[in-house]
Amino acid sequence: MTGRDSTRLNLSAAVFSASVALVLVVAKLWALGETSALSIAASLADSALDLMISLGGLAAIIYAARPPDEDHAFGHTSAEDLAALGQSLFILVSATVIGWAALARLMSDAPTPIAAEGRGMAVMAGSIVLTLALVAWQRRVARRTGSRVVQADMLHYAGDLVPNVGAILALWASSRFGLGQVDSVVALGAALMLAVGAVSIGRGAWNALMDRSADPGMIAGIEEIVGAWPGVEGFHDLKTRTAGSRVFVNLHIELDGQQSLEAAHATGAALRRAIVRRYPEADVIIHKDPVGVMPHPEDERR
Repeated sequence: MTGRDSTRLNLSAAVFSASVALVLVVAKLWALGETSALSIAASLADSALDLMISLGGLAAIIYAARPPDEDHAFGHTSAEDLAALGQSLFILVSATVIGWAALARLMSDAPTPIAAEGRGMAVMAGSIVLTLALVAWQRRVARRTGSRVVQADMLHYAGDLVPNVGAILALWASSRFGLGQVDSVVALGAALMLAVGAVSIGRGAWNALMDRSADPGMIAGIEEIVGAWPGVEGFHDLKTRTAGSRVFVNLHIELDGQQSLEAAHATGAALRRAIVRRYPEADVIIHKDPVGVMPHPEDERR
């Protein structure tokens, strides 16, 4: 698959994701007005978040396709982390508002009645069908392109199925048994899930903005590749940092100092290609040192 084909597939998944999120936001706004159900309000907040994330993912895919420029030699991927940090704050605020409203209803002597449960259940059922279709397409695209943006979006939408099912159960309990408080309990659970997701997203974005190293599994995989590579007699100073969907890798390899510069370059270039094949999100810089060379006193390794 060419890079152009991969970008086209990733864009199709991102556009589909944003379109589904927009439809769900409009439908759930209508359902909330009809039912006054907090469980739908929680699902609406989640869909609004989905729309933001989907639009951010779409922008990230388009932005990531841009090559580095004079002012951004390492690319523009950190914008993804800034957007994610802002999204996490928005989620926390939404979760707090929904949770507070749910508690107020539970403690109220005259709880707000829920109406038009059937219409609300129909909207939520439709949202589940749309979400399942989206997740199926995203899974197919992610398998073909390996896009982590699409994979993350797919996992987020798959997790949305739980509060959607909970909203249907809450509306059914209200309609069948008059148990309106189930709606508030479901809303509390959804708010908690939103808050946990917000903390996770925020922590990941913060770590990336603070140049946190790559996942230990990825580091171990790189070490495995380098350690077994022909012509490489040792390596040191393997450093990584994350930025959005990219992982920047710096590495010193030790080569036979008697070989030609052309041969040393060929070894390093082949090794870089091998690392990128396994980890397409990696941006790799390899420094070549002769075996046994000692660092200059004024050039201490850090």
